[in-house]
Amino acid sequence: MTLPSYAMNQATFSEMYERWLVDPLFRPWAEMTFEELELSPGDRVLDIACGTGIVARVAKERLGDAGYIVGIDISSDMLAVARAVAPRIDWREGNASALPLRDGEQFDIVVCQQGMQFFPDKHAATAQMRRALAKGGRLAVATWRSDDEIPFVRELRHVAERHLGAIADQRYSFGDAAALEALLRDAGFPGVRSRAISRTIRFKDGAPFLRLNTMALVGMSAAGKDMGDQERKRVVEEVVSESAPALQRYSDGSGIAFELSTNLATARG
Repeated sequence: MTLPSYAMNQATFSEMYERWLVDPLFRPWAEMTFEELELSPGDRVLDIACGTGIVARVAKERLGDAGYIVGIDISSDMLAVARAVAPRIDWREGNASALPLRDGEQFDIVVCQQGMQFFPDKHAATAQMRRALAKGGRLAVATWRSDDEIPFVRELRHVAERHLGAIADQRYSFGDAAALEALLRDAGFPGVRSRAISRTIRFKDGAPFLRLNTMALVGMSAAGKDMGDQERKRVVEEVVSESAPALQRYSDGSGIAFELSTNLATARG
C-alpha cells in the first residue's frame, strides 16, 4: 500500500507514511520475511524500493554492525525520511530497472517488499535483482494479493468508484503467485517457491489509514488524475465520510483490525 505519484510529491507525505503506516502495516511483513530468510552475521542486505526504509531498518536491528545494509528507492522524499530515521544505513536514490550498484557489488540478501507491482519493466527489475544477488544468496519478493481478498480495502474501492468510475488499484495488481514465480524463473533464479500469507493488522487509529488509502484511490483513478487539487480534496473528503461507517465494523475497541494477504516468493542466487 502506497500512494500515487501526485501524492508522493507532496512535502509531507513521506512523514505521514512513516508515522501512520510503517510500524503497523509494513514492519510485521519485514520481520516475517527475515524469519523466512534467516539472516546471518556478516550478511550484506539490499532493500529495493525501500520507501522510508523499514526492511533495511529491521535488517540493521537484527545484524547491528555485523552486516552491511543498502536501501534503494526512486523517491528522494522517501529517502530523506529514511536518512533522518536511520543515518547509518547506506541509502541510494535509483530505479529498480537500473540499480545504482558499485562495480561488482553483490548482496547475500535481496528483498523487494511491495514494490514489484509498481515497476513499469518487471523483467528489467528482476534482471537487476539477479545481478545484485551473490551466488548462494537469498531473494525475497512480496506483493499484495488481490484486494478481493481484503474486504475493507475492497469496500473502500467500491465507494470511491461511485464517485470516480472504475479504478485499477496498482497496489494489488500483481497478486497472482504463479505469475510472480514465473517472472523470477525467467530471470534465472533457481529454487523459486512462494506461499500466500495472511495476518491480522491492527491500527490504533483507523482514520489516517482510511484517509491515506482514499487519497491513493482518488489519485490512481482516471478522473482523479484530471482534477485540480481542490476538486481532488473534495472527493477525498466525500469518500472518507461515506466509508467511515464501514471502517467502524472493523473496530475491536482499541482500534481497527483486519486481515491482509500477501504472496512471498523466495529464491536462491
